[in-house]
Amino acid sequence: MTFRGHAIECRVLAEDPAQEFRPATGTIEKLHFGLGPGIRVETHIYSGYQIPATYDSLLAKIISWGLTRAESISRMRRAVHETVIEGIPTTLPWHLKVLQESDFLKGRYTTHYVPSHRQLQERAPVVSDAG
Repeated sequence: MTFRGHAIECRVLAEDPAQEFRPATGTIEKLHFGLGPGIRVETHIYSGYQIPATYDSLLAKIISWGLTRAESISRMRRAVHETVIEGIPTTLPWHLKVLQESDFLKGRYTTHYVPSHRQLQERAPVVSDAG
């Protein structure tokens, strides 16, 4: 068997990273997955799906593949950026931050990555057009 390429999986969860990844319930109001070359999505959710209180918080797995790690990251970044899940908090914004973070990009991560990069869990400030 010959291995070829590089794959990355983002596990999209119904959790709020800014609240220590607290699970969330509610209804998915809008849903769209970013697809394209080298992207696969595994999911059971749909627009209107109600997440019950007794559930596994896993909503979807987005898997990217590329000939190189950089290509796989680029494809994943695009897919996550284009994915829309409205109505509940998800880990999508956190994944986008990780996919741009220097230690991750350089391949410098361990099982302690999440606790040592808590700044990635912070919500982005709300920008107002009012002025």
